[in-house]
Amino acid sequence: MGKGGSAGDVATHENMAAWLLGVNDLQILPFKLPALGPQDVRVKIKAVGICGSDVHYLKTMSCGDYHVKEPMVIGHECAGIIEEVGNEVTSLVPGDRVALEPGIGCWSCDRCKEGSYNLCPDMRFFATPPIHGSLANQIVHPASLCFKLPDNVSLEEGAMCEPLSVGVYGCRRANVSVETTVLIIGAGPIGLVALLSARAFGAPRIIVADVDDHRLSVAKDLGADGVVKVSSTKEFVATEVEEIKKEMGKDIDVTLDCAGFEKTVTTAFGATRNGGKVCLIGMGHCNMTVPLTPAASREVDVLGVFRYKNTWPQCIEFISSGKIDVKPLITHRFGFSQEDIVKAFETSAGGGDAIKVMFNL
Repeated sequence: MGKGGSAGDVATHENMAAWLLGVNDLQILPFKLPALGPQDVRVKIKAVGICGSDVHYLKTMSCGDYHVKEPMVIGHECAGIIEEVGNEVTSLVPGDRVALEPGIGCWSCDRCKEGSYNLCPDMRFFATPPIHGSLANQIVHPASLCFKLPDNVSLEEGAMCEPLSVGVYGCRRANVSVETTVLIIGAGPIGLVALLSARAFGAPRIIVADVDDHRLSVAKDLGADGVVKVSSTKEFVATEVEEIKKEMGKDIDVTLDCAGFEKTVTTAFGATRNGGKVCLIGMGHCNMTVPLTPAASREVDVLGVFRYKNTWPQCIEFISSGKIDVKPLITHRFGFSQEDIVKAFETSAGGGDAIKVMFNL
């Protein structure tokens, strides 16, 4: 978990967690809680969603540049109930329902000092090796990263603030507003939260492109103004770009690439208008060959996104106010048993009609 922890007998609070021990090997085992610091809280975790990165770690013991080298507790999309607070905590009390932001910056480097704590080189992030995650009965976390939920926001919706934050932050980076048309490439979980976010920010027309008919139908149900089925190969990019532009019916101001593959980035560059913005949210490939010079000659701005910063209050407000409804994204629910964690990850990894798989502890 964010504050650390270890396997073994629990001295003070009985606590169990889902440990990643090896490829396709998840086990529920004891997890010892660290001491509660003066500005920390102890949280009884009630809802945890499965992210694509969790599946990557389970299947390959790695995700991007991060590699699991020793047993690690998994999970980072979470919400729960405050059980205990440190002696300097005044913002929360036991019984408060909270959504947890999973990344702890160092708060002393230049990036943290300038407010870009998501770029902190010493970030401690749930379930990013070697930091333990939050799929556990209880965890200890800084109070400043626990956000109280209004009565009309459920704990499951609180856990959804983590993936929703990616969409919200991407829209912020690209300055999505009532004056920007938006193309979203990729209708997986992140593409769908980007769709919900763009709509909440007021985008007047949103088109979604994907290779999968079911995902496109979900995007349409969630409010996409139009959808375009595309192929997975580059040979049809030019034709598909024209089809996307026709579906939009006007210039595309912002493209949010939520897939991150060579083909999708190439499509984004081709579809976005002169002087528009391409925001790279998905991270499917590390190295790719894309037509960067033609995009630069048209002054298409390319923006990177890494996680998020300062998004939880806005996510909670969007959900509480009804501007965003994340409930349709939660397609499968499981309990917290050895059998359940195996089935839950199989369901998430299997794709199909699964969007967000949620644990209820």
